[in-house]
Amino acid sequence: MLHDPTRHEPLNAAPWSEAQARAEIARIVADTVARFEASGWWPIHPRDIDGDDPSVPPTTLYFGAMGTAWAVHYLQAVGACSGRVRFDARLGELIERNRAWLKSVSIEDAAASYLMGDLPALMMAQEQAPTESGLQQLLALIDGNINHPARELMWGSPGTLLAALFLHQRFGDERFADAFRRTAAHLRSQLKWSEEHRCHYWDQDLYGRDSTYLDAVHGYAATAAVLIRGRHLLPADEWATWQHTIVQTMTATAQREDGLANWPAQLISSSPSPQKKLMQFCHGSPGFVICLADLPDPQLDELLLAAGEATWVAGPLAKGSNLCHGTGGNGYAFLKLYERTGDARWLERARAFAMHGIQQVASDEREYGQLRYSLWTGDPGFAVYLWDCIRARAAFPTLDVFYA
Repeated sequence: MLHDPTRHEPLNAAPWSEAQARAEIARIVADTVARFEASGWWPIHPRDIDGDDPSVPPTTLYFGAMGTAWAVHYLQAVGACSGRVRFDARLGELIERNRAWLKSVSIEDAAASYLMGDLPALMMAQEQAPTESGLQQLLALIDGNINHPARELMWGSPGTLLAALFLHQRFGDERFADAFRRTAAHLRSQLKWSEEHRCHYWDQDLYGRDSTYLDAVHGYAATAAVLIRGRHLLPADEWATWQHTIVQTMTATAQREDGLANWPAQLISSSPSPQKKLMQFCHGSPGFVICLADLPDPQLDELLLAAGEATWVAGPLAKGSNLCHGTGGNGYAFLKLYERTGDARWLERARAFAMHGIQQVASDEREYGQLRYSLWTGDPGFAVYLWDCIRARAAFPTLDVFYA
């Protein structure tokens, strides 16, 4: 078996209801706006504490106030809900709070981190009040992160590679296209070759240990997703080399069983214990589908379909409705496959996970007495997923889209 059944739960067979999905988006956004606290932004959810001080609300794009503000702004801008509430005036304060948090957990010089640093708040501020000094500051962060040893999306240069792409798309400034090319070239020079697995990979110096993640947050697939999305900025021969390398690594590392497919979290594990059989966005098939489904090469089609089937067979995740390791994130794999194939079965499956996720939001709210106010791990992110199910499109928030 390619997944751990104890991490999943049976699918609730509620029929798809666009009206219910729209009402849930409106409810989540209204509650999120109402629970904003000027002194502390949004209250931390018990599931997001993870050793942190529960009296200090998180601030990051990943699971804190930056991401929550982004989600509210985005849902309003795309017409998913009414209202025009903005939190831009507080971004400067939020950056200072985030720096203080990074220092408190002994992670300094992390301003350029895409999911945990200053970078996304500065990107949001630049959209509202563009300045040349702001663009230069963003360029400096991107170039200054090129040698980050993590080599992954959350902290390393793949995250700033993605930021350069979004900034070029939004402002049309060729300096960001050049930064994208510089970073991509440097990542290419850092690839390693595994004779055992017959593929290229990156290693990550992450949280005090060396890793070889393959996944959709810390690993190879996440970096591949950014290169795929920004391939138009690369010379044709360079992109051809990247495409070959991506197909080779993803094919060589896939685990297959009875017409299904999944990937291990790491290429090379130093632990004597078997790797966990995870089936979620951050580790497992759903994230690989989401990251690779826009590859303009049919060689991975059969593998991506097998990974989608494995995600469906596993069922909704017991961790809740969230994007990173919950039902909404897995559902995005179905939306991606619907866009790639046009097969309505995948849209039906995405919407089935959406209805199940709505029930999970309600159940968790009853248990904890509040919503989970974060983008990647909470309910505002799930609201974005509901919107994409309504419009039958796949735009994973802050991975596929940043500026509305």
